[in-house]
Amino acid sequence: MAKELPTSRLARGTKLGMAVAGNALRAQKTRRSMRGRSEAVRARMAEESMLRSTEQMVMVLGTMKGVAMKLGQMLSVLDLDLVPPEHRERFQRRLAVLRDSAPSVSFETMKAVIEEDYGKPLAEVFAEFDPEPIAAASIGQVYKATLTDGRVVAVKVQYPGVDAAVRADLKNLAMFRRILQSAMPWVTPAVLDELRLNLESELDYVAEATTQARIAKVFAGHPFIFVPDTMPELSTQRVLVSEYFPGKGFEEIRQLPDAERDRIGEIIYRFYVGSLFTFNEFCGDPHPGNLLLGADGRVAFLDFGLYNLMDPEHVQFEATCIRAAAEERAEDLRDLMIQRGVIESADEITPEECLEYVLAACEWSLIDQDLTITPELASGAFVLAVDPRASEFAGMKQQNLPPEHLFSRRADFLTFGMLGQLEATGNWHRIAREWLYGDEPVTELGRAHHEWLAGRPKPEPAGTAKKARKRAAKA
Repeated sequence: MAKELPTSRLARGTKLGMAVAGNALRAQKTRRSMRGRSEAVRARMAEESMLRSTEQMVMVLGTMKGVAMKLGQMLSVLDLDLVPPEHRERFQRRLAVLRDSAPSVSFETMKAVIEEDYGKPLAEVFAEFDPEPIAAASIGQVYKATLTDGRVVAVKVQYPGVDAAVRADLKNLAMFRRILQSAMPWVTPAVLDELRLNLESELDYVAEATTQARIAKVFAGHPFIFVPDTMPELSTQRVLVSEYFPGKGFEEIRQLPDAERDRIGEIIYRFYVGSLFTFNEFCGDPHPGNLLLGADGRVAFLDFGLYNLMDPEHVQFEATCIRAAAEERAEDLRDLMIQRGVIESADEITPEECLEYVLAACEWSLIDQDLTITPELASGAFVLAVDPRASEFAGMKQQNLPPEHLFSRRADFLTFGMLGQLEATGNWHRIAREWLYGDEPVTELGRAHHEWLAGRPKPEPAGTAKKARKRAAKA
């Protein structure tokens, strides 16, 4: 856990004194500003130009199956209720082209992929194999099967030829960068490089099986988080075999009572965001299709093709910046970003603009009181970040977020979007203080999590993650 407090120059007070975000007036001010953003977004989305930007995006991405679906997942946090009724159907239709772009592939075709990779008939590996897929992803389909020893497994199979298609898509993305930037200003060369690196890594199911098996061990015995183990010996470049976990999908979870949704929301937050600050690694693909709720109350997390190891120094930089934002230390925050190279045009960015830009992205987790994450709040953060006509934070949008931080901030944003779809309520700041300040947990889940942490084997040395990442890059 991140126990370090800020340096003496940054501290300027006691641990409790630094908790400016705990002040009720601060919370009220924040709630008003967040509501104001939602209202501004509602007005902006009412304009015809917002729809034109979306149509332009679809024009570029519409034929790019794997890549388009990944970007479409980011758009899925948009709350369509913000769109005026007269435009809603048209807007939904445009986004559906991206979100639903996974091709439908017959079982016979997918069976041929499995048998080609195994070099033997399907029946020699599996006692039973249900031909109906139980899930579809951007680059493959998932089936339920039974091994010859009786174990029930999930089998993820890549679409034939998807590897070549994704790589061609990524080349096209670079070619169409200028067009993309008119609709999505955050599609910078650094973003494209990060997207290229991570999407190509998703094509390697052998590496994903190895990663997932390791993460299953990390979370072994956890009271409410479950990661299905994999069978690396049965996994190939295009076939990944893992434990089958029966459970409710996200749409069913959304129908649960408030208290249950709140509990699941906290679990989602702890896994996708807390893991970064606890283990210096995190799953970079928070998405409703990547989790299941088990009958025993545990939440299973799936899909580890975009799992990132991060240098502890970079993790600590992010935590220090978040603390500075929580404490409204605008000048310190700006200095940190200048030193790190995030802000290149220092003369163009005021401390206040820097602070407001960071708060626009993470203020929801800095309010020291219960806050319900609504689709409006998630949509507001998204549109402020990507709408090319938004004048807010124009200077900050021109700065350079290093690639190592792009992916973690993307994961944080998508987690925010998931919580918005779930309409989960919690004191997210008090949860975050566990990894930002080393505070004792204040929730039942937090206490169970810390008890589990105390009882697990000593983690690997801090440099291990970085070395593993370098080895993977060479491979």
